[in-house]
Amino acid sequence: MTRDRPYRVLVTDAGTGASNNLVRSLRAGDLTLFIAGCHSDRFYLKASSADRNFLVPSPSHPGFAKAVQRIVEMASIDLVLPNTDTAVRAISDARGGIPHQVFLPDPAVIDLCQDKLELTRFLARRGIPVPRTLPVSALSDLERLFRRFRRAPQLWCRIRMGSGSHGAAPVRSAAQARSWIRYWYEMRGVKPTSFTLSEYLPGRDFACQSVWKDGRLVLAKTCERLSYFEGGSQPSGRSSIAGLARTVHEPRVVDVSVRAVRALGRQVSGAFSVDLKENARGEPCITEINAGRFITLMNLFDLTGRHNMAQTHVRVALGLPAAISRVYDAAPDHYFVRNVDAEPVIFPARRFFAGMEDVRA
Repeated sequence: MTRDRPYRVLVTDAGTGASNNLVRSLRAGDLTLFIAGCHSDRFYLKASSADRNFLVPSPSHPGFAKAVQRIVEMASIDLVLPNTDTAVRAISDARGGIPHQVFLPDPAVIDLCQDKLELTRFLARRGIPVPRTLPVSALSDLERLFRRFRRAPQLWCRIRMGSGSHGAAPVRSAAQARSWIRYWYEMRGVKPTSFTLSEYLPGRDFACQSVWKDGRLVLAKTCERLSYFEGGSQPSGRSSIAGLARTVHEPRVVDVSVRAVRALGRQVSGAFSVDLKENARGEPCITEINAGRFITLMNLFDLTGRHNMAQTHVRVALGLPAAISRVYDAAPDHYFVRNVDAEPVIFPARRFFAGMEDVRA
């Protein structure tokens, strides 16, 4: 991916684990790529692995868009890569001022995907498997909602916006749900109407990351989350951030994910990260879609298989050719291990015991 000068990209939220992972992926795909980073927190920014770093207002601040536009001009940026939902929305809203440096889905698609309740309703109307989900209108309504689930042993209570299983917990009674929602309202200011109750999905937990251009699937990869980063400190015991994951060959997961993204629009473009979990019948159901960005597991997708997805995304966004014959790039049984203050480790199953001596009795 070369020309008279190297291509130049800007990664938001620089210095976080997710953005440093993305920088690692981009460099693995193209050593000539110039990578700038920006963040509103100077301490996170100090940990950035980008080539050049910029301190900016928060993505929720009105001045964020202008700051990004200044970086685009100062550093001759060819492509902006937002790496959180908040940054995706802010860059999407500002795309009129940086039109040639943005490769994102349409604003309406981003809005829909960032509201988990509306997305679930949208997909359900199109016959795409999702957990049955009902909105909470008031704390006094919880008993009635529980009855509508026909005495399910437990339900999933969560906030309809956000990522990382924000505000999510399994509950077994209306009283538990009421206590959970009341806590978030009294301690965090989250209104009860921000919550939903949904069918609890007990099965395997999958992620399908894909890149699209003008309604055409360019590349898709899949993995299974096996345990969760700091899951023990979460009331739910889980989150969307895996501590241990592995690549899998699961065409049924790709099929459901592709159907869902295609339902969003005939000309969708950009990155789509689909989270799925199996219901009691073993059917993968979509729990959320992160539109316009990658997930923290990108190293597992980019450092295994035939194609580096982050690099592919950049090439497609810049109008460069991406020679991919098989759009589903499955390289099963590669593992991803994450821990605090450590670079993620990726290895094939056959190399699991390499460099390890077992002295157990």
